[in-house]
Amino acid sequence: MTSDQLLASILTSLEDDKAEDIVTIDLRGRSSIADHMVIASGRSTRQVAAIAEKLADRFKQQTGRTARIEGKDAGDWVLIDTDDVIVHVFRPEVREFYQLEKMWLPADALSRSREAARPDR
Repeated sequence: MTSDQLLASILTSLEDDKAEDIVTIDLRGRSSIADHMVIASGRSTRQVAAIAEKLADRFKQQTGRTARIEGKDAGDWVLIDTDDVIVHVFRPEVREFYQLEKMWLPADALSRSREAARPDR
């Protein structure tokens, strides 16, 4: 499975589990940690943990490999590392506090992603 196919599978899983404000960041040529980073939100600690657990289960079913997971017990910020794609699932307040998008997205892309996420559009 290529990293782009894995990314598509991860995005489908997140959408199926009602993750919100999903942002994809292409890391190729910018970092050696992964090819893609995905940032998403869940509405509660329970939903954040469930999204992460289901994503890890689907990853194992599709690839036969186990994803590394950090933070699932707390449910505020869960990191799922699949090697090619790193997924961060946050509660909205925690996501706002850390602002990972600001760190990884260029300023123009960040403003475009915020505009697209506005509910009045």
